[in-house]
Parts: sequence; C-alpha cells; structure tokens
Amino acid sequence: MPQDTRLDIYKVLERCALLIAGFAIITFAVASIPNRASAFWPFSTLNADAAVDTYIPSSTTPVLIASVNSNPNADVPISLTISGDSALIPHSGPIGTITDIGNTPPPDRISVYVVRPGDTLSDIAGMFGVSVNTIIWANNLTNARDVHPGETLVILPISGIERTIVKGDTLKSIAKKYNADAEEIAQYNGLDPTEPLALNSTIIIPGGEFAAPSAPATQNKRNPRTIREPYLGGGGSAQPGYYMNPIPGGIITQGLHGWNGIDIGAGRGTPIHAAADGTVIIARNNGGWNGGYGNYVVIAHENGSQTLYSHMKNAIVSSGQYVSAGQTIGYVGSTGLSTGPHLHLEVRGAANPFRNCTVGTACSPQ
Repeated sequence: MPQDTRLDIYKVLERCALLIAGFAIITFAVASIPNRASAFWPFSTLNADAAVDTYIPSSTTPVLIASVNSNPNADVPISLTISGDSALIPHSGPIGTITDIGNTPPPDRISVYVVRPGDTLSDIAGMFGVSVNTIIWANNLTNARDVHPGETLVILPISGIERTIVKGDTLKSIAKKYNADAEEIAQYNGLDPTEPLALNSTIIIPGGEFAAPSAPATQNKRNPRTIREPYLGGGGSAQPGYYMNPIPGGIITQGLHGWNGIDIGAGRGTPIHAAADGTVIIARNNGGWNGGYGNYVVIAHENGSQTLYSHMKNAIVSSGQYVSAGQTIGYVGSTGLSTGPHLHLEVRGAANPFRNCTVGTACSPQ
C-alpha cells in the first residue's frame, strides 16, 4: 500500500479516536433537584464552557392522559333554553341576550329595549315578564314577527284584568262591566270588533277595574269620596314637595284611573312642563296609537319614580336628554285614546301628587 494512502488512513483513524474520546469524557453532575442533571458538552459550538440543564424522565414521571367516560355510550344531559321550539338561547352572550338582563325592572316601571340580532318577541317578553301582546300593542307592531335588530321597543307594563269569555259576552258589555274601552280591548287582543268573541277564549282588558274593595281606604278631607292607594298597582309612597304642576292653572278633569294617572284639562298647545328633574327615557312623537297614549314622554327621576305625560300634540325632548323641573317638554294635544285636549299624567313608583284633588278644580300637587 502506498505510504501516502497509509498516512491518510492513520489521520482518519486518529480523528475518529479523538471524537470517541471526546464523547467518552462527557460528565453528568446530578443536581439536588430530583430528575434534573447538568451536562457538560466540550464540543459545543456556542460555548465550550457552557453547561446545559435538562430534565430526565423516570418511571415515576406523570404523563398526559385523555379524559374518558367510563361508559362511552352514556347520554350526558345538557340544559338548553329553547325559544320558539327552534332557537337556542345562550346562557352567556353578547349584550342583548337574556343573560344581560341582570335585574328585572319593577313591574310598574316602563322600560326600553334595543332589539339585537336573533331576538324574538317571546324572548323579549320573557325578559321583562310581560305578554307578547303587551309589546305589540304598545309599539304599533303588526304581528309577533314585526321586530328588527336596532329597533327600540317600549316595554309598557299594562294594568288590566284577564277574562275568559262566556256566553253573552261582547266587547261593549265587557268594557262596561270593567270600566274599560271596547276599542282598546279589541286593539290589545287583536280582535275584529265586528266578529263575535270566541267562547272560552281568554282576553286581557287593559285598564280594567274590578269593583273597588271596601278596605283599605283613606278619607280625603277636601273631598269626601274614598281614595284607595296604590291604584292598580301603579302607586307608591307619597313624596311631598317633590313634584311640581306640569300645567299650572290646569283643571283636573278626571281623578285616579288607568295606572295611577290623572287628567288635567288645558287648551291645545298649552306648554307641558317636567314635574321634576330627571332623564327622558322615552319620547314617542309619531302620532301613533302607542298603547293609547298617543305622543308621550316618560321621565325617570332620581327618587326612583317615573312620570308619564301623554296625549301630547308633540314632544320637544328626546330620549337620553336631561331635563329640569319646570322645563317645557311638549304641548297639550289629543293623540291616542283621547276625547279632547288634555294631559294624562301617570306617576309610577310613587303616589300621584294630584290623588286628592277634586275634579273640576285647579289643584296644586301634594
């Protein structure tokens, strides 16, 4: 074999020997932490003096185990909320879903709700504890599907009576019996006034009144007739001096009726003033029925009450606007269910300050 070839072989063998020797001198220093060691690598391309810590698995090292059911065929019940027998309502979701209505408003308060994608009228009615017809009636909707994302609905709790139709009932006779309005009953229940009522069907009589009970009652010294409070669930505690007269000099034309409301007569176009400081939560100015209120405004006050001003010719405030006591918010008209120019004033969450006033007089709030 030529000498040069032998030299090349010796050089290769020498390099292999050095490489093997290098790996052979690797030392491991076992650290104090279990399963951890420090290894010294003399041939590191980064740093020949560097030591590398590493984790050494052992027979006791836990491994990841997939979660399994002991019975792979078991049925696990899942609680789902069904809407309209088809839509699933999430238990948590974006603003506008059922989970976002944290606190149900008091049953005598008026609320507003912005329709969100996926909402149905039955869902919204359930959120606020009212009937679907209540929302349809108060918002001039054509049917239960006439709701669209982005629309603002008024949630108007309705005072009234539920009645099952018996033989001989007519809209007129029922209205007379419960001191209500036949047209309003038909409107609320979606009835055709020219058709007979279906036996055993159930209707709601908005504003219907049972015969007044003999107690509890208080006597009004200025007016001997009996006054009962709260009226149809719409009243509350008295707030002396809190409310001012929305139409100074106006004449009381009807005492407590509807939902803790009174009527103040005045000429068409007479300014209507806010009874107290507050924020406008509703300003309906479309000339529609609007639950019989026509054009109306609702103001939420700092004492937790609401005042409603209805049958306006027009309102001059808007939702979200802050108003001061005495500020003009609209003008007297005769819109909605009205037989002449006047203001229907309701107070929800407090006693009506005009509850003891005599019909036919100009009265100051109490």
